[in-house]
Amino acid sequence: MASDWEERLAKWREELQLFAQLEDTPWVSLAQAEAETGVSRSALRSWYRNGEIESRLVDGPNGPQRLVPLDAVVERAARSPRIQRRAEREVSLEAQVTLLRHRVDQLELRLAALERKPRPE
Repeated sequence: MASDWEERLAKWREELQLFAQLEDTPWVSLAQAEAETGVSRSALRSWYRNGEIESRLVDGPNGPQRLVPLDAVVERAARSPRIQRRAEREVSLEAQVTLLRHRVDQLELRLAALERKPRPE
């Protein structure tokens, strides 16, 4: 029974590789598209239902599996104001952390210099 499952899974993966070879862009599951782009599955569903990206239904090891072209997801995500704002916030937070680390380093250097200075009696 386990080997049957492994065979079905291997066959499904081979089919996905074949799709990728036949076309210029890899087709990935919604879970993989979400993991690689940060776009939620609900947004992905909305995009393919509204015709903003293509999708296809293929037989998977657990039944029908929805696939989307990864390049189209990346391109559509780049046009999304909400996703752009979230990315900017994340970059902004990283920049703030970097600035704060730098400021703490400067303060530590000043404190060390003050501690080395002889105190007047």
